Amino acid sequence: MSARPKYLPRTALLPGLDRLRHYPRAWLRQDGLAGITVAAYLIPQCMAYGELAGVGPVQGLWAILPALLLYALVGTSPQLSVGPESSTAVMTAVAIAPLAATSDTSYAILASLLACAVGLLCLVGYAARLGFLADLLSKPILIGYMAGVAVIMMAGQLSRVSGVPIEADSVAGQLGEFWRHLGQAHGPTLAVAGFVLVFLFGVQARFARVPGPLLAVLLATALVALLGLDQQGVRVVGEIPAGLPRFVVPLASRQEVLQILTAAVGIAIVGYSDNVLTARALAARNHHTVDANQELFALGVANLGGGLMQGFPVSSSASRAAIGDSMGSKSQVYSLAAFGVVMGVLLFLRPLLALFPTAALGALVIFAATKLVDIPEFLRLRAFRQGDFALALATTVGVLATDLLTGVAIAVGLSVIELFARIARPHDAVMGKVPNIAGLHDVADWPGATTVPGLVIYRYDAPLFFANAVDFQRRALAVIEAEAAPVEWFVINTEAMVEIDITAADMLVELHETLSKRGITLALARVKRDLYAQLQRSGLLELIGTEHIFFTLPSAIDGFHQRQQS
Repeated sequence: MSARPKYLPRTALLPGLDRLRHYPRAWLRQDGLAGITVAAYLIPQCMAYGELAGVGPVQGLWAILPALLLYALVGTSPQLSVGPESSTAVMTAVAIAPLAATSDTSYAILASLLACAVGLLCLVGYAARLGFLADLLSKPILIGYMAGVAVIMMAGQLSRVSGVPIEADSVAGQLGEFWRHLGQAHGPTLAVAGFVLVFLFGVQARFARVPGPLLAVLLATALVALLGLDQQGVRVVGEIPAGLPRFVVPLASRQEVLQILTAAVGIAIVGYSDNVLTARALAARNHHTVDANQELFALGVANLGGGLMQGFPVSSSASRAAIGDSMGSKSQVYSLAAFGVVMGVLLFLRPLLALFPTAALGALVIFAATKLVDIPEFLRLRAFRQGDFALALATTVGVLATDLLTGVAIAVGLSVIELFARIARPHDAVMGKVPNIAGLHDVADWPGATTVPGLVIYRYDAPLFFANAVDFQRRALAVIEAEAAPVEWFVINTEAMVEIDITAADMLVELHETLSKRGITLALARVKRDLYAQLQRSGLLELIGTEHIFFTLPSAIDGFHQRQQS
């Protein structure tokens, strides 16, 4: 078996096209098999997500077509699968449903407009080179967020899989209505959904590579046809429009566009975060690289193309990408193969899909939702660090206690707060020598560590800027006060300080003055060239003195000893 390709990020807008031009024919068999297998999964899945988004099953298939084709041309991941996805489908329904209830514009047009808005926002982000923003969503935040999305997905399918009438929008309301009206459950509907769920979990447990969703679709459709379940009250997809989606420019009122843009911000953040994190996970596993900013462009093009072809917002699907990866996919040719299969279904197999029961679609959504709740990851977070575990739980609760869009804001807010908390109050250390170990180390970590009398080498493990300048000064003075012997030199190990801002510079001036009044010399060690240049521009270099600027720790110690001897 040939090695997987190693793709380097490219600046061209069509990196996928360049890869296709140099495509090795030896990969065609594996990409083809992976594409057919992924298509067997995505056809029922995307129909379910179309239903979940509120636009109908066929729109789920329409939405996958431009996503598969366009991402293959502009994306940088050879294995990512872009198209309808659970969280963006839920967010679409949450954003569009209240607007459609009070608007003359059709639900489908509003959904297409939302996809265009998401696409344009991603393209603006690409132009502004905002790809780095995905790093603000830490792994604990995403684990907690996806768990909340999973619960929302499952609660939203209770009516579809049981026949119980549910009108509430919140998870608590849906669960409450389901429990109160459980006696109204429709037996055949419940039986179909239960059969599909048991079948899917059974296939997953015993035959991992078998296309369980496709078999579930065929079996559920066969049950409806053979037993006449549609005549017994089991709802089916119904007649699917012939042909392929048409090019339509979605138009709406100014007020509707403003509301759509507000929702599009949250969907763009979540969609891009899922996209780039899944791409990076695949890249790390298969030893290739992705360009985060180009991925922003690719997601924008896929959404804009989908919106103009009667689709709804899309992102990446970790489950479909994982299936392709397990089948040995080498490149986006597998997505093109899946594209061909979906086209064939839309053109020739519509009557078969028309008898597919919506209860089975609900079961498919619930099955997909269970994969989003990653219990082992929650347990791993708890074992690794309580703070990460608390962040994941807080995000889940935030999503469930408010709504999905507010949950996105909570997730981003928590990520930023966590980031600033780490930088604003970092670890610090007094450094000394440890017997039989080269270099200088944190004396708190080594019971036998010793320091040079009169010399304090202090390390602050974060860049120095406005948010931690006061904390740095307070802790530095506390370290001096804690020393048993009188301090003559206070040396700051600046290895974590690539640069400083004006607030930090003023603080260092103040610290220099405070130490000078106590007869203590302030010195800096491990000074990088960029920091040295800033010290010059700010006047600190002249104040501290070039003789007190050192590029290594040993030279700082030597400088202290020479000063004592003089």
